[in-house]
Amino acid sequence: MKLDIYKIDGKKTSKKADLSDSIFAIEPNETAIYEDVRRHMANKRQGTHKTKERNEVTGSTKKLYRQKGTGNARRGSAKSPLLRKGGTVFGPQPRDYSFKLNKKVVQLARKSALSVKAAAESITVVSDFSFDTPKTAQIADMLSAFELAGKKVLVLTAETDKNIFKSARNIPGVQVVEANKPNTYQILHADAVIIQESAVSVLENSIEQKAEEAAA
Repeated sequence: MKLDIYKIDGKKTSKKADLSDSIFAIEPNETAIYEDVRRHMANKRQGTHKTKERNEVTGSTKKLYRQKGTGNARRGSAKSPLLRKGGTVFGPQPRDYSFKLNKKVVQLARKSALSVKAAAESITVVSDFSFDTPKTAQIADMLSAFELAGKKVLVLTAETDKNIFKSARNIPGVQVVEANKPNTYQILHADAVIIQESAVSVLENSIEQKAEEAAA
């Protein structure tokens, strides 16, 4: 797959980026995508929810009234779940929601997500760029040039660039990530993916290397 390479100002260059068909043009596996996104969302959950059961509620343990003759239920404690201010029954408890997936499934999900974006023509390759100082207006101008202002955009850089990161962090919906780090959720969540020219090989190598590690 070949894509035109653009300048940061939105103008097309004479060069083209050669994207690997095994990563950007596969048949998307919806099951792998679903499982990997579910894993990502589950791993983000704190799991700190908690309600008090009857043994944790503050209150007297004295029997409320005699066992027989009142016509009422046989209450043994004011902490009964059936009473106001009583404990809960089988309430939520702190737990870890995270789970793991096979490495091959994770890599298949990433490739499927990239293929989905490529098929939707939502991937743009831009010539390498950097800023001398952090300035939000520079990223804003680039987004306007590609008609992406106000949209969710994932920018992939070849390596850590603090100036680009700081320039984009004040723009809602824009995320800057090193090309070897984006996950399936980040790719799918973005309306558009902007990849630096040198970041294409970094992205492809990271996926292929992890695929080899998973197969070993």
